[in-house]
Amino acid sequence: MAYFIIIRGPLGCGKSTIAKMLARKLNANYISVDDVLEKNRLDDIDPEIGCIPAKNFIKANEMMLPQARKDLEGGKIVIFDACFYHKEPIEHLIKELPYQSFVFTLKAPLETCIERDMRRGKTHGEAAAKDVHRLVSRFDYGTVIDVTRPVNTSVNGIISGIPKN
Repeated sequence: MAYFIIIRGPLGCGKSTIAKMLARKLNANYISVDDVLEKNRLDDIDPEIGCIPAKNFIKANEMMLPQARKDLEGGKIVIFDACFYHKEPIEHLIKELPYQSFVFTLKAPLETCIERDMRRGKTHGEAAAKDVHRLVSRFDYGTVIDVTRPVNTSVNGIISGIPKN
């Protein structure tokens, strides 16, 4: 059964780690929205709104949709990983992909996100972590997962919320 999963949450909460582990366990195609934004120079912060505009995320979605459709048509699970601090790009993916979808909001305290960001190779910095945490925390979407627990526990929590093949 083909379906797609959207993993969203603040910078440094472990989205990519969890999404990649989930992709391995489910034999799914992993798509990093952040990579698509960066590669296509859609990741510039709009100074008027203080973040990447929703329209840029939707442009990235449009670039990812052909591969996602192909994978889903072939019976493959697709996992999207991004902060998704705007609702519009989430709803756009759900509207454009006529498959069952599951959205998981990963939650961790700001201090945890800052600490995790500082430990990785490509750090974004405390100010960016604070800004993204504030933006993502404006709303929850789908199932909320506490990611202060071990990674395996978080991944198993997500797996328990999706259908078995």
